[in-house]
Amino acid sequence: MKKFSLKILNFKLFVWIVTVFVLVSLFLGRIEKVMADTNCDNPGPETDLNFCISQIKDAIDKLAPAQEANKKELSSLNQQLTDLKNRISGISVNLDDLEKQIQQREIDLSYTKQVFDEKTFNHYKFLRTYDPLISFLESNSASEAFQEIFIRAKIADQDRATMDAYSQDLTKLKGDKTNLEKNKASLSAARAQVDSRATFLAGEVSKVDSYLSELSSKQQELEALKAGGFATSVGDTPDTLEPCSGASGTSNFCDPGYRPAFAAFSFGAPHRTGMSQYGAYGRAKSGQSFQTILSAYYQGAQLTSGYSEPGSITVSGYGAISFEDNYLLGIYEIPESWGDNGGFEALKAQAIAARSYALYATNNGASSICPDESCQVYKSQLKSGKWRDAVSSTRGMVLLKDGKPAAAYYASTSGGYTISQWGWSGIKDASGDWPSTAYERLAGSPWFYKGWYKSRGGASCGRGNPWLTSSEMADIVNAWTVLYKQTGDASRVSPIDTSCWGGNPYSLSDLAGIGGYSSVSGVSVIYSNSGNTLNVTFSTNKGSVTIDGGELARAFNLRAPGYVGIKSSLFNIEKL
Repeated sequence: MKKFSLKILNFKLFVWIVTVFVLVSLFLGRIEKVMADTNCDNPGPETDLNFCISQIKDAIDKLAPAQEANKKELSSLNQQLTDLKNRISGISVNLDDLEKQIQQREIDLSYTKQVFDEKTFNHYKFLRTYDPLISFLESNSASEAFQEIFIRAKIADQDRATMDAYSQDLTKLKGDKTNLEKNKASLSAARAQVDSRATFLAGEVSKVDSYLSELSSKQQELEALKAGGFATSVGDTPDTLEPCSGASGTSNFCDPGYRPAFAAFSFGAPHRTGMSQYGAYGRAKSGQSFQTILSAYYQGAQLTSGYSEPGSITVSGYGAISFEDNYLLGIYEIPESWGDNGGFEALKAQAIAARSYALYATNNGASSICPDESCQVYKSQLKSGKWRDAVSSTRGMVLLKDGKPAAAYYASTSGGYTISQWGWSGIKDASGDWPSTAYERLAGSPWFYKGWYKSRGGASCGRGNPWLTSSEMADIVNAWTVLYKQTGDASRVSPIDTSCWGGNPYSLSDLAGIGGYSSVSGVSVIYSNSGNTLNVTFSTNKGSVTIDGGELARAFNLRAPGYVGIKSSLFNIEKL
C-alpha cells in the first residue's frame, strides 16, 4: 500500500488560517477603536453619525473583498478536502477488499496446511517403511521400477515446493496484516485531521460572515438615526430653514436650473409619537387649553394634581438637585418666547410632559436621568419668565398611566400626524384637511415640510439643494430593484459621491444596466390614513412603476447623492 501525505494540504491550511486571523484582527481592532473613540457604539446627540457611517462602510468595503477572497480559497480547500476524502474512501474500500482477501487466503492456507500436514505424515511414514528393492521386486521390469522411483521423487519435490510457498505466503500474510493495521491507523488519523481542519475553516469563515452581518446591522442602525434627522425636540435650536430646502413657491426655494427635477420633502422628523411641540404651539395659538392639548396627544393617560413628587432628582453630571425648583426650571425643550406669542398653554403642556417623563425615566426619583436629548435637555442656567410661570402654575400635575407616571414622549414636529408607538395612539394633528390646516403649519414649524440635503453638522457634499435630475431619480428606482428584486449586489447601493462616502458604489450606468430605468418623467404619491406614505408611482422609460413608501425611503437614503435624505415615513416626491 502507498502511504499518502497531508504536508502540502496542511501548509495551505496554515497559510489560510493565518491570513484570516490577521484580517479579522486588523478590522475588528479598527472598528472597535472607531466605535470607542467616536461613541459610534452608543450614538448620542453629539455623535457625528455621518463619520460613523463612513467609517463602518469603509471597513465593510475593505473587509468584504478580503472575505470573498477567503471564501474562494476556502472553496478551493474544500474541493481538495473533498478529493482527499474521496481518496480516503477509496483507500477504505481497497483495505476492506484486502482484508477480505487475506481472510480468504487464511481459510485457503488453513485447508492447504491440513492437506500438507497429511502429506507430510504419509511421506514421513513412507520414508520410514520404504525399501527401494521392493520396487524392483514388485515391478515387471526395471523401467517400471525407475518410473515409480521418479514419480515418488517428483511428488516429494512438489511437496517441498508447496511447503516453501506456504512459508512465503505466511510471511507475506503477516506483512500484509501489519501494513493493513498501519494504514488503518493512518487513515483514522487523516480522517480526524481533515474533519478538524474543515470544521475550523468553516467556523472562521462563518465568524467573518457574522461580523460582516453585524457591521451591516450597525450600518442600518446608524442609517436609521441619520434618516431621523437630529434634535427630537425644539429646545432653543436655531432655525433650520437652510436656503434652498423649501418647495416651489416658498421663500427658501432655489431653482435647480433643469427640468424635470425631483425632490423628496419630509413631513416632520423624527419619531412622531406623543406630543408634537409645534403642534401644541399651534393648538395653543388656536385657543386650546393645556388640558385639551395633553388629552389629544396622550390618549388614555390621566392628568392628576397634587402628585407626591420626590424632593430631588439625580441628573448625570450634576448630582442630586431640587426637582421642582431646579431641575424643571433648567429644562431647555421649548422656547420661552412662545409664551409671549399666544403659546403659554403649550408651555404648560410641556412642563407637565417634562415632569411626567422625568418621573417615569427615574422610577419616581429612584434612579438618575441624563441631561441631553437622549432624555431631556437640562442646563444649570435656570429659566425665569414664562417658563418659570408654566412650571409653577402646573406644580404637582402629572400624567399617569396604569397608576404610574406616564412615558410622556414628545418631539418637535410630526408632520401633521402622530403615529401609534410606545403605548400612545396616533392622531391626525390638523383642524381640517391635512396638510393645509395642520397645527404645526399654523405654528410655523421649520421641519413641517422640508427637503433635507445637509448633515447635522452642515455638510452638503457640494450640493446646494435637494433636487435630483431625471436620471438621478431613475437611479433611485434602479437602487430599489437591486434591494428588493434580488438583482445585483445590494452592498454596492450607496451614494456615488465617494469623496464623501467612500466605498465601491455602482455608477449610474452600471446600476441602469441592472435595473433598466434611465429616466423618470412623472410622479404621484398616495398617503395612508395612519399618516405614512403608502406608495409612490413613477412614470419611467419602462412605463409606470409603483413602489412601497417604506421601500422607496430606504432605497432613497442609501443611494441619493450627498446627504440628500428622507427623514420621515411621511414624505412627498415633488416634480418641477
